[in-house]
Amino acid sequence: MPRRPPTWLPLLAIFTFWASLATALSGQEPLKGPAETPGYKAGEGISVTCLNRNIETGEHITDASGQLQYIPFPTCNETGRPLELSFGVEKDMNCTIDFISDPFFHLLEFYIHNDAPLTCRVPSKPLPPSPSADYKVSDETTQEGALGSQSTLYTPLVISLAGTLQLSHLHVGNSLNLLVHAAPKSVEAGRIDAASAYSVAPHERNVRVSIGDPLTLSFSVRWYPSTVLPPGWTGYGGHVYKSTFLYCLLSAGASAAICVAYFRGVELPRRLRRYARDKVPGGRFGGYGLPIANGNGNGNGSTGLGGYGFGGGGYGYGVGKKD
Repeated sequence: MPRRPPTWLPLLAIFTFWASLATALSGQEPLKGPAETPGYKAGEGISVTCLNRNIETGEHITDASGQLQYIPFPTCNETGRPLELSFGVEKDMNCTIDFISDPFFHLLEFYIHNDAPLTCRVPSKPLPPSPSADYKVSDETTQEGALGSQSTLYTPLVISLAGTLQLSHLHVGNSLNLLVHAAPKSVEAGRIDAASAYSVAPHERNVRVSIGDPLTLSFSVRWYPSTVLPPGWTGYGGHVYKSTFLYCLLSAGASAAICVAYFRGVELPRRLRRYARDKVPGGRFGGYGLPIANGNGNGNGSTGLGGYGFGGGGYGYGVGKKD
């Protein structure tokens, strides 16, 4: 009669299988994607590059591979470098372009006349580190779409210059607001989501520029921690201005002066006269009362003149019918 196998052998086989499977899974390494680039730190510099355009037509220029060509913003005399922003830093800064060349002058005509915008861009986050010292992130690796019109690494920054065109010179609105929106910290800290710049009051704040002249652009940079603008103007009368406070102060002073003048000129003298009449001895007639008869001929009058009444002792002057 054959011997039956022990009952623990199937359990041992199952345990060995699961142990081998767990060892195989633990030995596998997960697939690693591209390293996530950290965001900007507060105060970190951000370079600005702009689209290269043809001075004859204003059309954009492409490189040998057919991608849009971006060049650094003109060099600023204040720093000796192209225009740069500082992440999260709000400030007013100037960028003086020392010499307006003939090609740049014609580009300014395109920008002011809105035939072609001054299209610039900033890296949304610090660019990925270069694998080697001579490696440079090319447009082919950072641009997407037709002619590289889209990019996953850059945020557009369109600078809207306003002014007036003349035959021999330009009037450039050189006072600009530059607004930058950063992603909320809860979403991704240190990332730029949107940016824009525009001339402010170009009819009043402008400079006359000819070929060979310098041009100073004054930027007022403001940062916002999300893509939602905070509420600002609430309409006329929504805020307390200095003029409103002064008007209220003058109105209160004038009202107080009128009240004091009325009290001292009208009400106070009236009260004093009334007080004096009430305080004189003997009432209103100086103590000289008038006799009043009771009208029945009995002469009971008790009021007198100067303390001596008429009709005392039964001799009164009555008014009435006599029998």
